[in-house]
Amino acid sequence: MLATVIHDARDIRVENVPDPTLSTGGDAIVRVVAACVCGSDLWPYRGVVPTSEPHRIGHEFIGVVEAVGPDVTSVAAGDFVIAPFYVCDGTCVNCRNGVSTSCLHGGWWGSDDQVGGFADGGQGEYVRVPLADGTLAVVPGPVTEDEIPGLLTLSDVMGTGHHAAVSAGVQPGDSVAVVGDGAVGLCAIIAAKRLGATTIIAMSRHADRQALAREFGATHIVEERGDAGIEAVRALTGGIGADRVLECVGTKESMDQALRSARPGGMVGYVGVPNGGPELPVRTMFNRNVGVNGGVAPVRGYIDELLPDVRSGAIQPGKVFTLQLPLSEAAEAYAAMDERRAVKVLLRP
Repeated sequence: MLATVIHDARDIRVENVPDPTLSTGGDAIVRVVAACVCGSDLWPYRGVVPTSEPHRIGHEFIGVVEAVGPDVTSVAAGDFVIAPFYVCDGTCVNCRNGVSTSCLHGGWWGSDDQVGGFADGGQGEYVRVPLADGTLAVVPGPVTEDEIPGLLTLSDVMGTGHHAAVSAGVQPGDSVAVVGDGAVGLCAIIAAKRLGATTIIAMSRHADRQALAREFGATHIVEERGDAGIEAVRALTGGIGADRVLECVGTKESMDQALRSARPGGMVGYVGVPNGGPELPVRTMFNRNVGVNGGVAPVRGYIDELLPDVRSGAIQPGKVFTLQLPLSEAAEAYAAMDERRAVKVLLRP
């Protein structure tokens, strides 16, 4: 079977790899219908996260179950499923507490997963899914072709944008500023509107992404950064700053922008993967009573809540996929996102 393998910075190859096999009793084999490239995949692609040896990559996919182990009870062959960007059992104390990304028995795609050895990357023709009962979310059939992009966002970016909004405590009537105009930031705009925010400020410098932000619910666009960006946000919020700020990038500059854009007593929800040196100025936060909450998004727990709105068309996060390519052109998918020629790229095996 074919799968995407990263060899080094900017060295993505599609190679023949062994077909996955059932090995633990609690796993499943999924035939991938669609996968995609994530913004966090760009950290190793750019060399910010080093690649010590070639390995499979990718952690967002949806597909059809081909086979299950004898201990699997909640999914069956033929089910259409969404796989979140991590493996979880759904039963440990952390999963029950709503933090399934910290599952005591789980793991991550493309790394040792503690439950049967090496976990497959998600960008391939087939994937072995450990802990299938906890990890996979079944989508009641039939699933139509036009639903594919929206369903795929529930494996990561829509749930992650939602986590930013939930972590910040977005409520009806709030003013919300969103730092970051990638797929997660755009989904955070959807989430903020869905939760009732009435003023939604998208911080974006790119016309195509600004247009999507407006379509998703942004009421204002701020192109400025640094002090000028903060003043622009304040000018739109009665001179005090936004009630909630959603940080969706993960750099020192984006976190600073988020913290200083929040009003006194406001809250920052952060979901940007922190590979760009973000810092928290505790004295500044203390003096202004600004809070920070968030982290890696436990998206498995959000799928059931968001799925009906995606399927009904009430929200349309699938529009973040501005380019679709065959799996064989995965290297171009990475380059297109790295060069900001695409917001997010959907891959078809």
